[in-house]
Amino acid sequence: MPLPLADRIRAFVMTGGFQHNDRLPPERVLAQQFSTSRGDLRKALSLLERDGLIWRHVGRGTFVGARPVHNLNDIAFLGELASPVQVISARLAIEPELARLAAHSGTRADFIAMRACNDRCRAAPDWRSYEAQDNTLHSIIARATQNKLLIYLFETLNIVRRSTVWGQSRSTTRPSESYCSFAEHEAICTAIEARDGERAASHMRDHLISVRDRVLPTLSR
Repeated sequence: MPLPLADRIRAFVMTGGFQHNDRLPPERVLAQQFSTSRGDLRKALSLLERDGLIWRHVGRGTFVGARPVHNLNDIAFLGELASPVQVISARLAIEPELARLAAHSGTRADFIAMRACNDRCRAAPDWRSYEAQDNTLHSIIARATQNKLLIYLFETLNIVRRSTVWGQSRSTTRPSESYCSFAEHEAICTAIEARDGERAASHMRDHLISVRDRVLPTLSR
């Protein structure tokens, strides 16, 4: 049975290599691509906008991610205040619960997007590409909760995280094939697909602790 139009567009957005705030193709192009009318396309886009996957601006187009925060000064202020330790602590408080909810509320399109992003993580040619795909994977998991408020909170935390100076040194040009995050991501995605919320939360917590202990070794426990 074919996926509903909104789910097909969701999969296109999540697997198309788009970054946060990237512009999607114009409506006429999307309508042709998905063999649908402009009216049905707009209804599907409205559903995705309601879920926080995209946002639309009349005259400008359709963009990936939740609608931007209007008071960017507050975000900048948080970025100045937050240390890497605080960012990791905030992620540990929020993201395991996002994984738990994603296991209960995620759609087939979400799971397809997670798998595709996981594959792109493994195939990343350099660290910058890997980190972009890693960021996208965590965003997909947040969006799979279908909870607009939590998605908004995650995106805010994500902006702060990206504005924080980590100073992590790299001894290789790209992740090795045995890089530990690959297996950690796999475990998280498998648990979410199995709709095992407890296991998904546990694997996400373990992953973030692993990240913390690699990036901030003085916090190792």
